Amino acid sequence: MSKYAQQPLDLSGLHTIPIQARGGKVRTADFAQPYQGGGVKAWLDSLPHILASDSLRAVVEAIADARARKKMILWGLGGHVIKCGLAPVLIDLMRRGYATAFALNGAAAIHDFEIAIAGQTSEDVEAVLPDGRFGTAEETGREMNLALKCATGFGEALGLHLESIADSQYRSASLLSEAYRNSTPVTVHVAIGTDTPHTHPSASGDAIGRATHHDFRLLCALVMEMNEGGVYLNVGSAVLLPEVFLKAVSVVRNLGNPLANFTTANFDFLQHYRPRVNVVERPHARAGGHGYSITGHHEIMIPLLAAALIESHP
Repeated sequence: MSKYAQQPLDLSGLHTIPIQARGGKVRTADFAQPYQGGGVKAWLDSLPHILASDSLRAVVEAIADARARKKMILWGLGGHVIKCGLAPVLIDLMRRGYATAFALNGAAAIHDFEIAIAGQTSEDVEAVLPDGRFGTAEETGREMNLALKCATGFGEALGLHLESIADSQYRSASLLSEAYRNSTPVTVHVAIGTDTPHTHPSASGDAIGRATHHDFRLLCALVMEMNEGGVYLNVGSAVLLPEVFLKAVSVVRNLGNPLANFTTANFDFLQHYRPRVNVVERPHARAGGHGYSITGHHEIMIPLLAAALIESHP
């Protein structure tokens, strides 16, 4: 005999319905098909028509459609994207018309710049932080700050400076260098103190601020070209670029320019608050278009996306 005052509810009178009348969001028609060979396009087609698989297909189609219609395809890149070795993939997409501009945070610019001048990047922070050697590479700090004395924007100044100092062995692996040679806009967005070159004795707050503000205004012009069919891909920046992108969206609209019916996507190995709201959700409020979140490691997902684009829409 239970000591509880309450007794289990009698379910004998519960009303049920036939499963066919209930319906279901998942049907066998949407299931995956065993891969039978045939390359990345066939593999993509074999995926289930459910959740992230459909999101990836939608992003592929949005980018391909933007290229066909000559709309802006803007890639926002965090540092890990570059130090995972993906610059050659991005450079190839640029040359094929699948990337018409790039927005980098400071870390992405640093890693790419170091690749161009030395063929290596990404120091062992834990090993050098205890004695204060973290972020003290002379050439990186000196040359990046020297580049900003040019009266152009941050990204263009780095590309121009690499024309004279990049090592010929590594130039082709540098997104900054190859984009500059291709006249593809690159913007760089930094906050003072976030990046190692800011600690170099030659760093100038005036020069850094002027250059990155120039690039914010340039980014606004690039975002304006996304109206009716453009694409913005935020890859690997969880804080800075989502904030900068949302401000650019607001500026474009505030100045009376139409900005609607475009596609955004956030690629990252963890989904964070700011990319979700500032990239995937808020830009489309009462403006049409669609945002997607795709989770996975950059070194797998970006080459996979590139292969899907190239095979589906050569």
